[in-house]
Amino acid sequence: MLIDEVIITVKGGNGGNGAISFKRNAQTAKGGPDGGNGGNGGNLYVQGENDVDTLTSFRYKKEIKAQDGVNGGRYNLYGKNGQDLVINVPLGTVITNLETKEGFEVTNETDKILIAKGGKGGRGNNEFKTSTAQAPKYRELGQSGEVKKIKLELKMIADIGFIGLPNAGKSSLLAVLTNAHPKIADYPFTTLEPNLGVMEGLVIADIPGLIEGASAGKGLGDKFLKHIERTKLLVHCIDSSSQNPSQDYKTVRKELEDYSSKLLEKEEVIALTKSDLIDEKKKKDLMRIFKKFRKEVILISLYNDESVDDLKKLLLKLS
Repeated sequence: MLIDEVIITVKGGNGGNGAISFKRNAQTAKGGPDGGNGGNGGNLYVQGENDVDTLTSFRYKKEIKAQDGVNGGRYNLYGKNGQDLVINVPLGTVITNLETKEGFEVTNETDKILIAKGGKGGRGNNEFKTSTAQAPKYRELGQSGEVKKIKLELKMIADIGFIGLPNAGKSSLLAVLTNAHPKIADYPFTTLEPNLGVMEGLVIADIPGLIEGASAGKGLGDKFLKHIERTKLLVHCIDSSSQNPSQDYKTVRKELEDYSSKLLEKEEVIALTKSDLIDEKKKKDLMRIFKKFRKEVILISLYNDESVDDLKKLLLKLS
């Protein structure tokens, strides 16, 4: 199951407490203060990782916390600082602070971004010694680490996005062009989550079938529309044997526009799939109709290797 949105609480480590202590040993009956400082709490960072493609690791984690600092000790011993914690998220993850609504996107693997700062360690009583207060009996408690409730939202970074109505042949095409193994069957909504495949270094995302009203949450809703926002090229798959292929095309285009008009500005290829199910006259009619949309149009049959090769060459040329 694809996990592409989670809400978690992140915490920096708490600072360790300062110590109250006085030097006592065989040679010194009543020595001065020697309470050490507490260590600082660990910071919590986020860093992008290219090998991670879902947020599954956070599915059952409601709270993530960096290590606390260690309390100060006798003999002016300073407590150890808590270890920093780095959590890895997929590239393309948008992180939003749910309280301030501020957000940012993780776009590379090199930046380590501070999310929750650890608390400062408290001072021991030795730090409060003065010329007039030789034996202070007080210390500081460590500060609490920052606590933030954040939302992690993954938007896939793919070069090419396959879109279209349910059962338009997107998954089958992905399987032929790449090494992906999506679930394929002859009924709508077989694909319940985006599938990814790689074709000569290009990442292709097969987006679950869209229906009229998807941009408003109908059917599988707009949950998956966000995954084509980052693609460079859209391949609009249309079932050639549909009763009204032209209307099918317009239905999906309308949903793209309602979700974000910027999606209409992307370069687009119209792939007329299942062309083996129609006769030559209908093929010519469809090519004539779809050429009017001023897009690259290609007839595809998975049983015709030449047509698949032609599509592959076209995608490599345009990407």
